[in-house]
Amino acid sequence: MAARNRMPPWHESIRLANGREVLVRPIRPEDAVPLRAGFDLLQPDEVRQRFLYPMKELSAEQAERLTRPNTRREFALVVAEPQPPGEALIGAVARIAVDEDGRAGEFAILVSHYINGMGLGRHLMRRLVRWAKGRKLDRVYGEVLESNLPMQALAASLDFRREHGDSPGLVRMVLDVPKPKPRIRTPATQPLV
Repeated sequence: MAARNRMPPWHESIRLANGREVLVRPIRPEDAVPLRAGFDLLQPDEVRQRFLYPMKELSAEQAERLTRPNTRREFALVVAEPQPPGEALIGAVARIAVDEDGRAGEFAILVSHYINGMGLGRHLMRRLVRWAKGRKLDRVYGEVLESNLPMQALAASLDFRREHGDSPGLVRMVLDVPKPKPRIRTPATQPLV
């Protein structure tokens, strides 16, 4: 019998439009160093749009926190080279964190300009929503800069609605998570005697 080449849960190999092969997978503690190194490759506007303020570097503490999510309340994916964690360059990060009330999750996505425009933001957002659905969350939301029109357009194309943000200059994109449809059980048919 031939062995099947199965990937672990939440792992997926994708070929981008430019021919590059990437691996979408959960973030790992070993990703802290490449995450910090890759931060230097980001453009200032990419950083500001994700973190909502300018940052010059990602500190070791911040990288450590990002790469060790609390699995009961957080989920994070990376798009990386198909190399072992700790060695692979990371081109995108998507994360969702469940609020204290356990009913909503806040998303954040950062896709580097090197692989931007290839559908990864949409793919990552769908994966975050799928995770939220599995956790039975009522909604997913994210605070987005008013000037970040591409993220607003992406979210709107996935049925997120725009609401006023908590701070000036921000909008909140909100999606009511669709509930799974209940299965209708039919009684097993009895053979006629």
